[in-house]
Amino acid sequence: MPRAFSRRQWLAYGAALRFAAGLAVLFGLPAGALLLEPPLAGALFGTLSALVDICTMMAFIGGAEIFVPRTALGRGLARLPLALEVAAKALAYLAVVAAVIGGRLGPQVAALTLDPALAARILAQVEAAFPRDLLVLVCGMVTVLLVMLRQATVVVGERTMRDIVRGRYRAPRREERFFLFVDVVGSTPVAERLGPLAVHRYLDRVFEAASDPVDDWRGEVYQYVGDEMVVTWRLEEGRPQARPLACLFAIEAALGEEAARFERDFGTAPRLRAALHAGEVVTGETGGSRRAIVFHGDVLNTASRIEGLTRELGRPFLVSQDALSRMEAARGYALEDLGSRQLRGREAPVRVYAVARA
Repeated sequence: MPRAFSRRQWLAYGAALRFAAGLAVLFGLPAGALLLEPPLAGALFGTLSALVDICTMMAFIGGAEIFVPRTALGRGLARLPLALEVAAKALAYLAVVAAVIGGRLGPQVAALTLDPALAARILAQVEAAFPRDLLVLVCGMVTVLLVMLRQATVVVGERTMRDIVRGRYRAPRREERFFLFVDVVGSTPVAERLGPLAVHRYLDRVFEAASDPVDDWRGEVYQYVGDEMVVTWRLEEGRPQARPLACLFAIEAALGEEAARFERDFGTAPRLRAALHAGEVVTGETGGSRRAIVFHGDVLNTASRIEGLTRELGRPFLVSQDALSRMEAARGYALEDLGSRQLRGREAPVRVYAVARA
């Protein structure tokens, strides 16, 4: 079963449909009451029409955006140049808009609930008040703009885009965060045997497989650096269910499921080294022509140093005492106390634990 059809996707799909229903009532009820006669019947007619139209379009378009990306079709689209990907999606979604709005699906369904004579009269008013071609044009333009916005969101990250739009970090703020450094082992042999282009495909496949676990456990990919990815959580998002640890082992499991494909395509399956640390950072927007949300503080440097300890200590996954003390339910994992370690560039030692599945 494709990984796209996870509980998280179904929850997102339900939320999209609820949003569509709320939007339909918000616009359909007053439009029907003001533009159709009699007002009460017009309000009911407008609400039901909008519910059918908007929810139907959301069912197809929202479903495609939520479920298709992790399928073969979605991966094929993602390999296209961005302009072609946007154009392909826009054409497909415009066909849905034309079928629903141009076919008057909502009004036709709403008319079934009324007396035939009243339904015929209101349908005539709908044709006069809401010209079919104009509605299709407006809805089509909105759809294309939303597709472009969605693609921009994918490029910068959904949470980053949301925080920039809201201005959450326009002024820098102090906050506590978890940082998970995940290093992919195995890219060097791939480079030696197959060359740098193969390494890129190898790492792209790894990071693609990791994306669902990161989303499932409410993480946010901060950056990709070579063969390493950095995932972060605000304290309140990462604390429940020890989500950073759950995310790490979910990534390991997802790569395990793909191991045969990696062996077939690259001659090796990826292994991971990882370190988890937590503490206070200053988070804020920075940049001119390109805005980004960045983190400043000793936490990232320390997490990177702990990740370096995985080689020295021969343990693939390490977690600091600072991170453990900030998580709930971490007792569900097997922990081995490795004592306090002096890290390069840091005066105070850090207590670290090897972590494994319980």
